[in-house]
Amino acid sequence: MWFNKKVMIPLRDDIPTRTIPVVTIAVIAVNVAVFFFQLNLDQRDLWYFIHRFGVIPKALVRLTDPFPGDGFPSVLTLGTSLFIHGGLVHLGSNMLFLWIFGNNVEDFLGHVRYLLFYLFCGLAATLVHTLTSPLSVAPLVGASGAIAGVMGAYLVLYPQARIQTLILIIIYPLFIWIPAVLFLVFWLAIQFINAGGVGEGGVAWMAHIGGFFCGVLLINRVRKKRRPAWRRGPDDDPSGNGPSDDNSRFIL
Repeated sequence: MWFNKKVMIPLRDDIPTRTIPVVTIAVIAVNVAVFFFQLNLDQRDLWYFIHRFGVIPKALVRLTDPFPGDGFPSVLTLGTSLFIHGGLVHLGSNMLFLWIFGNNVEDFLGHVRYLLFYLFCGLAATLVHTLTSPLSVAPLVGASGAIAGVMGAYLVLYPQARIQTLILIIIYPLFIWIPAVLFLVFWLAIQFINAGGVGEGGVAWMAHIGGFFCGVLLINRVRKKRRPAWRRGPDDDPSGNGPSDDNSRFIL
């Protein structure tokens, strides 16, 4: 989820929430708990855990089970893979993005619909990766596809929000506020560039793109059934109530 070479890091946004983002907090907690479980596994068990509960595109396309007889249906890896991470930086960056963008989207959708939205975007992202890499035997793990969907929804709902961003120029830290629309469009452009073969390998760039556009499409369908999300303006209510006037793997 980090930007190129980890030099552009979002820290927070300026949109308050009206409710406690219990689902976002719970998802972060589950991801952290799973990661600590992974830390207690030896190398052999960790290999099995990642390959058993991550998505293996070739097995999914051919409807085969790479670990027959263990009683765990491979189709369930479409869900379990979203809660496995390949390292501390992988986990930390994903959870940071989820916290910054997820709380506002959850505030708009409500807790139950937000959870379903999150899981559906993760599913869509995984399927896009599978369709674009159908012969891959590298397990796909990580929450970025689902989080990318949350970011797509955030772009639709709060394009005028601002994101406080840390930019590292060599070793000099620069803190600036960037319009959300610019931040997210730039992020999406990076995904396309990397998906075209310019970026680093081992990352499921197409899953990011698929999840993002799934989020955009889903949130637009929801908005057709209710009033538009609150936009910031000169008469904003600060309370947020609206205007007062091998071990190789693909990581998400």
